[in-house]
Amino acid sequence: MSLLLMLLLPLQAQEIIRGHVVDEATGEGIGFASVQYKGLNLVTITDPQGRFTIRLLKGKRLTISVLGYKSRTIDISDDSEKLFVSLRQDAKALKEVTVKKKRTRYSRKNNPAVDLMKRVIANKKLTNLSLRDYYQYQKYQKLTLALNDVSPELLANPKLSKFPWLLNQVETNSLTGKLILPLSVDETVTQKVYRRNPKDEKDIVKGQRSSGINDFFQTGEILNTVTKDVFTDINIYDDQVRILQHPFMSPISDGAISFYRFYIEDTVAIERDSCIHLHFLPNNQQDFGFRGDLYVLKDSSCQVRRCELILPNQTDVNFVENMKLVQEFTQLPTGEWVLSVDDMIVEMVLFDFMQKGVAIKTTRLSDYAFDEIPKQLFRGKAKTAIDPDAEMQDDAFWQQHRRVELTKSENSMGDFLSGMQSTGGFKYVLGVLKVLMENYVETGKKSKLDIGPVTSFVSNNFIDGLRTRFGAQTTGNLSRHLFWKGYIARGWKSKNTYYSSEVTWSLNKKKYMSSEFPKRNISFLSTYDVMSPSDKFLSSDKDNVFTAWRWTDADKMMFYKRQKLTFEREEQWGFRSLFSVKAEQNESAGNMPYFKFRTTELRAEIEYSPGALFVNSKMRRHKVNREAPIITLSHTAGVKGLLGGDYSYHYTEASIFKRFWFGSWGRIDLFTRAGVQWNQVPFPLLCMPAANLSYFSHKHMFNLINNMEFMNDRFVSVDFNWDMQGKIFNRIPLIRRLHWREYVGAKMLWGALSDKNNPYLQQNNGSNILLAFPEQTRLMNPDIPYWEISLGIRSIFRFFQVEYVRRMNYNDNRFGSKNSVRFGFTLMF
Repeated sequence: MSLLLMLLLPLQAQEIIRGHVVDEATGEGIGFASVQYKGLNLVTITDPQGRFTIRLLKGKRLTISVLGYKSRTIDISDDSEKLFVSLRQDAKALKEVTVKKKRTRYSRKNNPAVDLMKRVIANKKLTNLSLRDYYQYQKYQKLTLALNDVSPELLANPKLSKFPWLLNQVETNSLTGKLILPLSVDETVTQKVYRRNPKDEKDIVKGQRSSGINDFFQTGEILNTVTKDVFTDINIYDDQVRILQHPFMSPISDGAISFYRFYIEDTVAIERDSCIHLHFLPNNQQDFGFRGDLYVLKDSSCQVRRCELILPNQTDVNFVENMKLVQEFTQLPTGEWVLSVDDMIVEMVLFDFMQKGVAIKTTRLSDYAFDEIPKQLFRGKAKTAIDPDAEMQDDAFWQQHRRVELTKSENSMGDFLSGMQSTGGFKYVLGVLKVLMENYVETGKKSKLDIGPVTSFVSNNFIDGLRTRFGAQTTGNLSRHLFWKGYIARGWKSKNTYYSSEVTWSLNKKKYMSSEFPKRNISFLSTYDVMSPSDKFLSSDKDNVFTAWRWTDADKMMFYKRQKLTFEREEQWGFRSLFSVKAEQNESAGNMPYFKFRTTELRAEIEYSPGALFVNSKMRRHKVNREAPIITLSHTAGVKGLLGGDYSYHYTEASIFKRFWFGSWGRIDLFTRAGVQWNQVPFPLLCMPAANLSYFSHKHMFNLINNMEFMNDRFVSVDFNWDMQGKIFNRIPLIRRLHWREYVGAKMLWGALSDKNNPYLQQNNGSNILLAFPEQTRLMNPDIPYWEISLGIRSIFRFFQVEYVRRMNYNDNRFGSKNSVRFGFTLMF
């Protein structure tokens, strides 16, 4: 819905100041000078040549400051579009530093700011509450999403007078002075408890209230979940703080001295506390780091009293125009210094043609205590527990626990939503937008049956030619426990009719879909369809219209008739277990060598993914944060004679995914998978490589391996991807303006086929199990793994990616090119 309003509210042309800051005596540009509107969260810094751009705010005062020069404040008027600002060196400041040429060259040696920061870092353990046996506190948090910088000229448009509910929702942001239109507000009251031995901690959600545009979408919790993960709480005493789904070096981390530059600005008073004011900024402005100010107590404790973090524009975090975070620490009567205020504001722009947005997070921490905490509060392994009445708390509860009052527009969110729903034009556009976002069509206001996925209505494949499909699924509005989904499809070339029907009983109540976390599901599936063997590795629907665009002919296919009973259980602490019984009949199709057989499989799978955070779309579930490792182990046993099974066999597979962050050098994603087929089986039951036949990228799949090109009964694959977050592009003058992100990748497959599964060996002549391999299939050399590499660019137009892929070996006697291009869509900060 926010996208809808961003599009419907036309973006007004904004006046921009383009300025140049120079040394008054030499005329040389002054780099990294601060340019800001005092009292507003609008700040930028000059580039190395002293040039800057910032929005023109008529009637406001713009202050330009930099260490070693006297600050200047300029009144902004209509003719301030071009500013030439000269700064005079500050003789008083120059007495404390050695000036070389026009500015002081930064040095860590004999630098009082660095010496002070070393003491701050050395003493930070004194504020570490985890050294206590117990602690607890209460946290109130309010998160507001709004359209930002709404133009007064737009509000004066006579056409908007027809929408009073829209005009009444606009208010002034007290932090920036800009007009905003709040779209959603989320409030949470949480009790944090911690004990040192045995070590455990838990967040107990006492109250939770959400209102806004997410109410229009059945998968509206995606907005809240993703927003909270993006704008997560941070602790500056950690070495790395995670925000905007990136780790940033904390200004008081162990490595801060080498990453940041520190300057002592002044001695100031915060309430009754005398503090030393330090300014800091990254050594390299393009690195992912903060710029800001620390206020350190002027005593032997070196306690941080206040911290202000700003994200420099040069950091090139996607979609972020300005970000400011403020934390304040308070001394308890018992002497401990604790965090009491944690506020953040992030101004964003998705695309230049859309209205801007802003996220405002307000957090207050109170009621600290260090007494022994009852054991029952630590029951269960989940790190977050939600009280049964958390979402049903009354107004009296919120009046008691709300530490920051709601604004007028936040209080009237219900009137805003009612007005939007009753306006015809918005109603119809909203319906179209919901279909585009959710890929399903709802059949009522509280839909009991959703039709879709829309992107699978029409597709094509080698057997069916044009293929049409009609699917649907029930929702929690029909039953909180019993769910059904299925489809019927028609191949117009093959004249075949296909179907799928799955019934799921959820042991725990679900709001809308059976896939909601945590799963406690028993399901039965019956289906008949046609597929390419590589389709089983796809993360998307095999009938997705985009997946049908392929770089090679998938002419080796097979029909399958499958019945499957599955029990799946997930725990709050990240453990998942799955047990299934499957009976399936497979028959070759297209140019696949003829076979027809039946298997019966018993399968067990376990997965451990601590800290995993999920969001549900109507199609599938997605992991939001991928910081923790994901470890999976499974075993499949084929049973001959059970339900008509033709073969006995055992197959074991294990995988692990881990993300590694390297500061300003970005991140590396590493995925390793290995499997063994222990018995003699026909080739459809061997280990096939995860071949991506589509021009669109898919995670953990090989881009240039053809369908069933290699056959193995044991394999190890490695997927390496290094996203450098613009580390190189940000240092190339012209490329830097494009905000592109470079990445490199490599995929490796080692495989081997034992003699018992090689149909070409004389010892296997006459085998009633083995089948001749398809044309183009070949054996791998166990001493030479397959390799392919990729070089890619992300964030083209902020959402598009292009990837060049090259096959490094096994290029002889192969159908297809060893060079190609893949595409993808990615929205990332």
